[in-house]
Amino acid sequence: MIARRPLLAAAALGLMAPGVRAQSDYPNKPVRIIVPFPPGQAADIATRLIADELSRRWPQRVVVENRGGGAGVPALEAGARSPADGYTLTAGTSGTLGINPGVIPRLPYDSERDFAAISNIAMVPLIIIAHPSFPAHSIEALIAKARAEPGKVDVASAGPASSQHMAAELFANRAGIQLNIVHYRGSGPAVTDLVAGNVPVMFDSVASALPHIRSGRARALGVTVARPVPQLPEVPAIAQSGIAGYEAAGWTGLVAPTGTPPEVLQRINADVVAILREPAIVQRIGELGMIADPGTPAEFGAFVSREVAKWREVARLANVRLDG
Repeated sequence: MIARRPLLAAAALGLMAPGVRAQSDYPNKPVRIIVPFPPGQAADIATRLIADELSRRWPQRVVVENRGGGAGVPALEAGARSPADGYTLTAGTSGTLGINPGVIPRLPYDSERDFAAISNIAMVPLIIIAHPSFPAHSIEALIAKARAEPGKVDVASAGPASSQHMAAELFANRAGIQLNIVHYRGSGPAVTDLVAGNVPVMFDSVASALPHIRSGRARALGVTVARPVPQLPEVPAIAQSGIAGYEAAGWTGLVAPTGTPPEVLQRINADVVAILREPAIVQRIGELGMIADPGTPAEFGAFVSREVAKWREVARLANVRLDG
């Protein structure tokens, strides 16, 4: 009987549930992260940075799978329906998790119920820029001009229900003004028209606007996050310029399907947070016009819930809808 005990112990281990064994040696096969946009966009860049760093730390590779199109809906649905084992993660963003629930009827996923939060990766600050010829040189002056000329101040948008569009709608609502939103197919064409003087004002990402600000082809009026950003410390936050409590930004974080084992979520969170606290990574993310934003799963989950509620209310007030 004594001689048989090791064999019995081994047999007992062999009968353990597959999920228990998978959790103890996670990851024991490659991990996939679905990104709901084409390569080269902010969400893709931030996610690839994390994927590369995780691949260096883990015994298995972390690969990025880009699934662009459809406002990110097909990608998020695929992520939500994946096995809840930690081997398929999704890059959830301000648009796909925060804005889509308020603007797309019959959305085939629920941002809060279908996903388990892991951590945010990066905030993508937005900024209001103006053509140098625009007479308003501050947020206060922009608000005053819009109040004097209701609906006559043209503001470029990267597209309906984009984070830039929704930030502008939130700004108009909080300031009690009317803006004429001019939609473009992406940030690139919009900022090109602003630099050319065809549209005077735009909400854009700091990363996209920075070269034009530094070259003098655009003037920075205010950033949309709660405090000045490292890339432009002299530019005030909108919340400091007449609209108390205003905050809007793009963001990218990691989520997994609901039901993913807590031990796996904690393992991923611990490693992602460690990466995002490394000075070299913080600097690299800053150079890309973003701000590293690590946190606990609970913190990120609560943040997503606040974003859903905020943008759903903005969409209702501004009557913003996308076909879905």
